[in-house]
Amino acid sequence: MSLELIKNNFLEAEQILDQFVNDEGNFKKIEAAGKILVAAINKGGKIISCGNGGSMCDAMHFAEELTGKFRENRKAIPALAISDVSHLSCVANDYGYDFVFSRYIEALGKKEDVLLAISTSGNSINILKAVDTAHEKGMLVIGLTGKTGGKLADKCTIEIRAPFSEYADRAQEIHIKIIHSLIHYIEENV
Repeated sequence: MSLELIKNNFLEAEQILDQFVNDEGNFKKIEAAGKILVAAINKGGKIISCGNGGSMCDAMHFAEELTGKFRENRKAIPALAISDVSHLSCVANDYGYDFVFSRYIEALGKKEDVLLAISTSGNSINILKAVDTAHEKGMLVIGLTGKTGGKLADKCTIEIRAPFSEYADRAQEIHIKIIHSLIHYIEENV
């Protein structure tokens, strides 16, 4: 039974990936998002990313590949993930967890910046508040979602949605491919 379970995980992941790949609109959205990110960087802006749990890990991975190195040697690209534990615990304690991302954007976001908001459900309140604050700052928002896109879908400049799956892990597997594609696009065009 366990060997079959392992194989089925890969087969299910392959099926979800095939659904994503067979929708040409997904690649157009990734390209449009890439253009927004490159334009922001060229104007002196930065990319701020955020997410909860595994999506926070994806947000951190996105930022570190830009400030560090993805494939080729190049200048560091301005990006940061909202993942500072002292900030998160301070804001969660003083204001509530719903504000951990929005307070950071309130402090450091500017019009030239772009927010990469990651939520597999599209309904994380702290992500939605971050997006609202980004809009107040005049920032553009790229959202990575799953399921139905949730409330986040209508708040994004560009929403890129993983095909529907019951659990978050399948959406996260699509999100990491989108993230790597965006990083590669940025590296090739900055």
